[in-house]
Amino acid sequence: MRVLLLGSAAGGGVPQWNCRCTVCELARAGDPRVRPRTQCGFAVSADGTDWVLVNASPDLRQQLLAAPALAPTGLVRSSPIRGVVLTNGELDHVVGLLCLRERHSFALYATAETHAALDANPIFEALGRDVVTRVTMSEGAPMEISGLTVEAMAVAGKVPLYLEGKTQAPASAVALHIRHAGRVCVIAPNCAAVTHELRAACDRADLFFFDGTTFTDDEMIHSGLSEKSAGRMGHVAMDGPRGSLAAFRGLDIGRRVYVHINNSNPVLIEDSPENRQVRAAGWEVGHDGMEFAT
Repeated sequence: MRVLLLGSAAGGGVPQWNCRCTVCELARAGDPRVRPRTQCGFAVSADGTDWVLVNASPDLRQQLLAAPALAPTGLVRSSPIRGVVLTNGELDHVVGLLCLRERHSFALYATAETHAALDANPIFEALGRDVVTRVTMSEGAPMEISGLTVEAMAVAGKVPLYLEGKTQAPASAVALHIRHAGRVCVIAPNCAAVTHELRAACDRADLFFFDGTTFTDDEMIHSGLSEKSAGRMGHVAMDGPRGSLAAFRGLDIGRRVYVHINNSNPVLIEDSPENRQVRAAGWEVGHDGMEFAT
């Protein structure tokens, strides 16, 4: 199994277009300690030929052009992308679908709630239903997708911001448990709480990608960037007694990588105390273009 980390940042990327936080200013200045990052997304393949995208960020076109493995092959118009799997309906994960509107045939997998959010917005009809098949995923029901066994697992989340106050539907965030040839990859880019079930799913995984949005729960508030805590935004902070560093400590995981990292997060500065703390705990700070093979 091969995994490409197409983008590693949270919404807005690094630097964010309208932000002058410390990390964004360092990135704009070309400081080598801060890598520019696009918004979070993955590509996964069982054989290195056929690929499945996990989420479709607003930066998807840029990400596809930067990944030789995802370039057209054979016909004048073609693509090795066979499917897209969505972990929720957040804008960060669905806007990039509009970059795939050029009549390429693929399957779009999501929960019923996420499909409903797409169906309610006519702009997504740009993905012609005669070429893009919409497939509903049920939590706990493995599906075979291009040689991969993919299972959606419910995780704590929240209703997408654009649906708050407009729907009574439950939050529909999922993590993905992906298996091939005895290898396991778990992808959870959005998560509001670490449950026993999630811990069990990633124990003994070869690869684990987890929500690294903020370092502390009050980071956005303390930085003057938002009035919301990480928890209110549907994310687990890294640090603290309920943070992900503590929650996954002691588990047998091959490689654990933080993704969906917000521009406010000081772990993005490679020599920062927070960065050193994360690496000392056995985590990697994800960056665009990372490749993994298991």
